[in-house]
Amino acid sequence: MAARTAGPPATPARAPGGGTPTVNPSAPPARIGTVQGIDPTRWPDVARVPNVPARAAVAERLLRYVARHRGLRIELPGGRALVPGPAGAPVLRLRRPRDFLHRIGAFGLIGFGESYQAGDWDTPDPVGLLTALAADPDKLVPVGARWLRRLHDRHRPAAELGTVANAPGNVQRHYDLSNDLFALFLDPTLSYSSAVFRTGPGGRPVADWAALPAAQHRKIDQLLDLARVGVGSQVLEIGTGWGELAIRAAARGARVVSLTLSEEQLALARRRIAEAGLAHRAEVRLCDYRAAEGRYDAVVSVEMIEAVGRAFWPTYFRCLERVLAPGGRIALQAITMPHARMLATAEKYTWIIKYVFPGGLIPSIRAIDEGAAGAGLRMAMYQGYGAHYAETLRLWRERFLERQAEIDELGFDQVFRRMWELYLAYSEAGFRTGYLDVKQLLLTRAGVTP
Repeated sequence: MAARTAGPPATPARAPGGGTPTVNPSAPPARIGTVQGIDPTRWPDVARVPNVPARAAVAERLLRYVARHRGLRIELPGGRALVPGPAGAPVLRLRRPRDFLHRIGAFGLIGFGESYQAGDWDTPDPVGLLTALAADPDKLVPVGARWLRRLHDRHRPAAELGTVANAPGNVQRHYDLSNDLFALFLDPTLSYSSAVFRTGPGGRPVADWAALPAAQHRKIDQLLDLARVGVGSQVLEIGTGWGELAIRAAARGARVVSLTLSEEQLALARRRIAEAGLAHRAEVRLCDYRAAEGRYDAVVSVEMIEAVGRAFWPTYFRCLERVLAPGGRIALQAITMPHARMLATAEKYTWIIKYVFPGGLIPSIRAIDEGAAGAGLRMAMYQGYGAHYAETLRLWRERFLERQAEIDELGFDQVFRRMWELYLAYSEAGFRTGYLDVKQLLLTRAGVTP
């Protein structure tokens, strides 16, 4: 990860909130420099604390503004309130206030994430706090101060664009962390995508750990039904995961070819398919989607388009059309966001991109529709399950927190664990606010009646 530095603006910017900064971030704090106990080789931008006093002062004023307008309580070490909140307000506890403000001042929201990794701040309810922050993100910063975002905007590194050369590295940075790690917090199906739970009053998902495997199978079965997978179907899966969809499709009597760029997933998926006695019907290949060969009655892909990258969406949809047999159907599960938000974030380098999903971009439903149409495909239907993803993520996060000792034994340090805690909570908050959704959708060739 490249080291970054940023200096203060020539003239300190004014931001809403006014008053004298209580934390006094302009004073020379002893901790500015590096954080003890964090590996600077592995986590250079977490270990190192920037020194940007003018920007830190602006960051405190913005923090006060956000806290008041989002109903947050900001606590200093010892419990004293920097900004008192209403009863039951989400709490942001500053453990190292100066470090926190200098990181925010230097790097904006990337600094917010890195400061959590470093332990500069904490909260008893991360999802509650992040939900309050994620609601209506365009109004998080006041109109008169939105130009400040330009100080932190960075374009995505060219080395992370989803080219044929870069894609394997992007995939391996996340999915090849360790099969054992994922097994600690996923259910026995090893499904790393939204489940579809049974619903109760008001259509709310009824979700607990015991229900998760069946809910994952329900998700898979709905997609296979959408693609009309049955005995004799020729199926292409783009993005293998750990093989559960391929196993379930093969169990229906289909012939499955599944593509992955993850060597860890390849090995385990092949083993699981063989143990299920379905190796004669399901084959897993280490292969980029662009190199897919053959024609298939059904193409199925679960939460893979998010890793493709906007520049390669036309290629992705042309590939889907190219491998689709006459009369065939494409069933996708995709995380989506509103189109305007997608456009606003399309070129930005975010904390999630830097640390969790390099090279990715969550599409809008409009972007999927337009991309499909450009390849001669049409979106025949879609249905959303955002509330189900929020519950799926809640169960994963709870399980992840319960297995901390075992995660330590696998060799993952505290910075990594806090990174994943924040990632899971951040994602859950996105679905709870509606900022994110997940959809199952059907594509067919234009002019074909579904």
